[in-house]
Amino acid sequence: MSVFSFPRRALLRGGVALALAGVLAACGDAPPSFKGNDISGTQLGKGLALTDHNGQARTLQDFAGKVVVVFFGFTQCPDVCPTSLAELSQVMETLGDDAKRVQVLMITVDPERDTADILKQYVTTFDPRFLGLTGTPDQIKQAAASFKAYYAKVPTDGGKNYTMDHTAAFYLLDGKGESRVLANNTIGADALAHDIKALLGS
Repeated sequence: MSVFSFPRRALLRGGVALALAGVLAACGDAPPSFKGNDISGTQLGKGLALTDHNGQARTLQDFAGKVVVVFFGFTQCPDVCPTSLAELSQVMETLGDDAKRVQVLMITVDPERDTADILKQYVTTFDPRFLGLTGTPDQIKQAAASFKAYYAKVPTDGGKNYTMDHTAAFYLLDGKGESRVLANNTIGADALAHDIKALLGS
């Protein structure tokens, strides 16, 4: 055997490996890695059909080409909702020019008290680009079911008043309206910005 045979075979194998790597790369990039939970393929939110705080009927198709961040909440929420919306405002600031390709939606779970005017004043305080969505109790129920989100009225003051328990999470949908990430509301602004950028680049 020639002393050059082994190195030549090794080089050939290396060349084949590189060629195969090129073919595999051409088949498509690896899926993005998320900080939140990857929920790709779950079809969450497909049934969204509500009205925004300006009185315009909305579905996910209205936001085609944008990454959509959906959050369930209500304007009289004492802590979780304002904290989450403030965090989303920080995310939009972090994204810079990319924020133009992102739409934040807060769906109220308290349509009885959250009128369009109240909702508008509330969400735009955090960022004028944010939209509040509302509807009839049945429409809210259907929207929550499409995201598999939980909410319930909790009586207070001996039944004279009430608050709302609800899912505290961010749903991230890509530019095609496909649900991709479910992130806990404690994930942090940097992690949210990371996942949104991953979707903007995918």
